[in-house]
Amino acid sequence: MASASSKSGNGNKGKNPNKPSADDKAAARRARIEEQRRAERARERRNRTITVTVSAAILAGLVGGGWYLIDQANNEEKVKAAPISGEKTWSNLSRNHVTTKVGYPMTPPVGGNHAPIWQDCNGNVYTTPLQNENAVHSLEHGAVWVTYNDKAPQADVKTLAAKVAKTPYTLMSPYRSESSPITLSAWGHQLNVKTASDPRVNEFFDKYVQGPQTPEPGAACTGGKSS
Repeated sequence: MASASSKSGNGNKGKNPNKPSADDKAAARRARIEEQRRAERARERRNRTITVTVSAAILAGLVGGGWYLIDQANNEEKVKAAPISGEKTWSNLSRNHVTTKVGYPMTPPVGGNHAPIWQDCNGNVYTTPLQNENAVHSLEHGAVWVTYNDKAPQADVKTLAAKVAKTPYTLMSPYRSESSPITLSAWGHQLNVKTASDPRVNEFFDKYVQGPQTPEPGAACTGGKSS
């Protein structure tokens, strides 16, 4: 009996009842892996949600911005298309180069046959009258021509001269036979005003300096006739 007890005690020698078994370790690994997978799936869901939200916000911004730009462009086109109060217009004006005098139907002329050489119109202010035919060629290039007669106050003449001097594609000269103290002319368009402070002066410049009426947009306003 003593011998049997001794063998039984030797069989349990070296075993630690608190040490995890191989099965326990495998189960723990599986649990950790599953927890890591759950965390990764949660991160993916969060990332997808963030991506969708940000994309939707960007798209909304682009669409909204696009509609704003389109609407703004449409409004600008409407403003440009609307005639300026009191302006006169002519259409189907001829554009042949001629070397003879032209009898224009309006004063000052706003278009029609004209000289082969344009009048310099890079903000040029002339103190003597110009040849109609050269000035009309400048209008063809998109210039605005400011003219004035003896009834225009000198203060207004100086104000307009300063405005022209700093505005490319404009020119200015006296024109004694015109009916209005101050006249603004572009190709096919003309406006008479009494004072330089008339808000329509700025409107005319904004609309017609290299405006949509220009037969030859971007053509030179230098290198022509300078006097």
